[in-house]
Amino acid sequence: MQDQQRPAPAAPRVSFVSLGCPKALVDSERIVTRLRAEGYELSRSHAGADVVVVNTCGFLDSAKAESLAAIGAALNENGKVIVTGCMGAEPEAISERFPQVLAITGPQQYESVVEAVHRAAAPAHDRFIDLLPEQGVKLTPRHYAYLKISEGCDNSCSFCIIPHLRGPLVSRPAADVLREAEKLARAGVKELLVISQDTSAYGRDIRYAESMFGARSVRARFLDLARELGDLGLWVRLHYVYPYPHVDEVLPLMAEGKILPYLDIPFQHAAPNVLKAMKRPANEEKTLARIRAWRAACPDLALRSTFIVGFPGETDADFDYLLDWLEEAEIDRAGAFKYEPVAGAPAEALGLPAVPDEVKETRWRRFMERQQAVSARLMKRKVGKRLPVIIDEPGGGPAGGRAKGRTKADAPQIDGAVFIGSRRPLRVGEIVMAKIERSEAYDVYGAAT
Repeated sequence: MQDQQRPAPAAPRVSFVSLGCPKALVDSERIVTRLRAEGYELSRSHAGADVVVVNTCGFLDSAKAESLAAIGAALNENGKVIVTGCMGAEPEAISERFPQVLAITGPQQYESVVEAVHRAAAPAHDRFIDLLPEQGVKLTPRHYAYLKISEGCDNSCSFCIIPHLRGPLVSRPAADVLREAEKLARAGVKELLVISQDTSAYGRDIRYAESMFGARSVRARFLDLARELGDLGLWVRLHYVYPYPHVDEVLPLMAEGKILPYLDIPFQHAAPNVLKAMKRPANEEKTLARIRAWRAACPDLALRSTFIVGFPGETDADFDYLLDWLEEAEIDRAGAFKYEPVAGAPAEALGLPAVPDEVKETRWRRFMERQQAVSARLMKRKVGKRLPVIIDEPGGGPAGGRAKGRTKADAPQIDGAVFIGSRRPLRVGEIVMAKIERSEAYDVYGAAT
């Protein structure tokens, strides 16, 4: 009598929490891709998982508090928890609060995370015979993806501990980046969001080394990489760009339509003495003049930025200078954060007077009110124009309702939206032309044409 075939063991299940910035999300994607390649399944709930992985953020105290809360919730709901990410660079802050966690690893330590998962819940199959899409597992919608070109940072901004958490700049070879971009394009991605801690420093650590991409050699240089990505025919959006002088070189690519006319530049402030205290790279540049030159080279350029209010030593005059600068610069999308003391950050040792919390709150509100007025003015200029829009949420057709999308001036999750009426159904990932009919402070409304 033949032996009955044993049923295959159930695949172990992993619940995953990814906190923090898009750079951390890419780290999460790499870990999940590896686990899925080994037969693990993703669980929608902690309770239904064999183990929980929490990818933490440790940039600010508020982010650390959110990470600790997520770890605590996972322990309460499951009990078997592995912690990774930026907070893992200082494991004692986690182990003292939660000694029962199974393992703690720092950012980018993918192998250590996978090994910890193996110990908690062994893989159930031969990973060499299972198939995954060549682009790996993405945690973003199918039509856009983050493309991380380097790790770490060489800057010494006084408010930041990222170099301590994530290490110095480590650039990927240009050919590796371009091969990943090609895989994403073949998988149906329409928009690449280029990210790193300091995107415009790309390649500096490897002396802009050349690598073979197909039959040609490509330098690991900001301009060269942008040009090559632009040849893929996708929307290419540049994030976390410090305003070094060579950034000017990419403006012609934007004017030609090779890459999106969009720069995400974390200016952080405008008052010279605050920038000096922050030790911001390139703070000596005459930024307003450069912005005017950029817009002369590429009139459709959209700028997004982040700012810090209430930095130690910031005076009323400094803050008023920032508001006036914001009005003149006409930053398309701007957000502000109230300064938070960060343990280990040089700003805490500068000897500058702390700004009271109530003053920070007042300045933050004034900043956001001023930026809302600037944004409303800029949004009105779009009325009557026909603009290409990428669809994020479907709509239109017989069922009615507006589709939701973004123009070239809007990154997903963080910028504004376009709400579009259409006689035919609009699908996610489709790029359509829309005539803008009315505007609000941050969003616009229109009709597909």
